[in-house]
Amino acid sequence: MVLRRTIGNLIDPMPQDHPQRSSAIFTASEESDLGSPAPRQASEAARVDVRPLRGWRDRARFVALPYRLHRKDTNWVPPLRRDIHKSISRRHNPFFEHGDACFWLAWRNGVPVGRISAQINQLHLSIHRDETGNIGMLEAIDDPAVFAALLRTAEGWLRERGMRRVLGPYSLSINDDIGVLITGFESPPMIGMPYTPPYYAARLEAEGYRKAKDLHALRVVLADAVPQRFNQIDRITAQLRADGRLGVRFLEPEHFADEIRLGLDIYNEAWAANWGFVPVTGREVNHLIDQLAPIVPRECVVFALADGEAAAMLVAMPNINEFLADLDGRLFPIGWLKLLWRLRFRKVKSARIALAGIRRRYAGSGISTALLTLMLASIVKTGQAANIETVELSWILEDNKPSLEGCYALGGRLAKVYRIFSKRL
Repeated sequence: MVLRRTIGNLIDPMPQDHPQRSSAIFTASEESDLGSPAPRQASEAARVDVRPLRGWRDRARFVALPYRLHRKDTNWVPPLRRDIHKSISRRHNPFFEHGDACFWLAWRNGVPVGRISAQINQLHLSIHRDETGNIGMLEAIDDPAVFAALLRTAEGWLRERGMRRVLGPYSLSINDDIGVLITGFESPPMIGMPYTPPYYAARLEAEGYRKAKDLHALRVVLADAVPQRFNQIDRITAQLRADGRLGVRFLEPEHFADEIRLGLDIYNEAWAANWGFVPVTGREVNHLIDQLAPIVPRECVVFALADGEAAAMLVAMPNINEFLADLDGRLFPIGWLKLLWRLRFRKVKSARIALAGIRRRYAGSGISTALLTLMLASIVKTGQAANIETVELSWILEDNKPSLEGCYALGGRLAKVYRIFSKRL
């Protein structure tokens, strides 16, 4: 749920190589190009060779694969390539402070046809003690043999390191891009949310993966937002607000870093008991501050106050995917000029509420409902003033009934469902 990748740093050097050591070979029908299967030769089957990344050329191929794979899919938004390079770099990604990972490419006839990662998050293991590792960064052509080769290689790497269960896709942790799209293929994803073709889920199921949890993304058309709930809360909380017991405020830009740290402290406390939770670490907080500063206006970060204390927070992200779709993930030579111009002179039409949390001592109380509703009312009013047309609330666990009911009461409609899969090793 935490957005890690937004805008690439234009001056950092390319991440260093991280050699790995594992491989596997499987056989499958021949394929001439990505997404274009060639007929099987009568007496010959092409080989799928899964090899770990070795050197910067393999890293570049690993990053480039989905741009070739999905280039004709109008609902896929190409992320910035530099951000993907950093996500697999030990030097740049804070994940590697508490985790380890291996990355592979699947080859056929000298052409990359798939990719995958396997990772072990020691922070997750220290909290959940469930001998669970993860797969992620999964991209492949629609071929059962390619998926089988990739998944079995990643599973073997996890099994060799004592894992008894695999969960994913996580790219690379639960605080990054997660899940496989199950419904909602007819529209592009919002910022920080993944997009996968329909066949991914079927290929995972064919390899023995089963549903672990579904994540919901709900969208609200602000012109149709239901005001009655806001008006009711206004009436109920009027005296408390007048007495200074409850209130809301926006982020203070002059203290941006401290404000984001405060928001993430509330997030870590609020989500500590949730399914699969892993806290955002100190270095991850600093990493996030650097990424959010260029794109998040003060009105997109709201704190709800109880007796003068920040008791809840909500972070909305302008959906800059609207500005990235035609850049092919490249900032050079002129992509960065286009992006900066759009950020300066154009306005997005959509936004995503990516983070929300209330301190645990208020959980389940009437105060909790009031705090959340006051924050949502502030964001809705801000969005309407900025001519935002659609707001997505994502992601929300399928069994988080209070949050889902609140979103539906606001006028939300289910837009996308993402699935986390699991498998015993």
